[in-house]
Amino acid sequence: MANCWNLENTIETLMKLKPNTKPQWGSMSAQRMVEHLTDTIRIATGKIPQPLLIPEDKIEKMQGFLETNKPMARNIEVPFAPKNAALRNEDNELAIDELVEEWILFEDLYNTNPGLRANHSFYGELNFQQWRKLNDKHLNHHFEQFGLI
Repeated sequence: MANCWNLENTIETLMKLKPNTKPQWGSMSAQRMVEHLTDTIRIATGKIPQPLLIPEDKIEKMQGFLETNKPMARNIEVPFAPKNAALRNEDNELAIDELVEEWILFEDLYNTNPGLRANHSFYGELNFQQWRKLNDKHLNHHFEQFGLI
């Protein structure tokens, strides 16, 4: 069964991440992975709006995937996570701080706007619970990638 992530256990897990930790698959650096996690939260809050990249008739199936314990596919490339993306932060610690800030904003935004939905390129419009499920899958995926779980 997949882990359910909250801010506290996410930070605890990320504290095990060393800047030079190599991924078990893929080419992201440790810091790039943390910044990618932040980008996903920014998509959920609408800060990085995303177009729908799948046919509308596939949305129900994709959202159904969020209800399963199936993991995300390895080595998948998505347009909102380019391989050559520049790092925003000076170091991994600052990247984690940025993630924490965005996570708190995400929770606050959805707590004060319970009907809010934001578009994901492959899942369509998601509500808070769906974003939480996607976040759990996403964190599991990258934490396994870097041997943190």
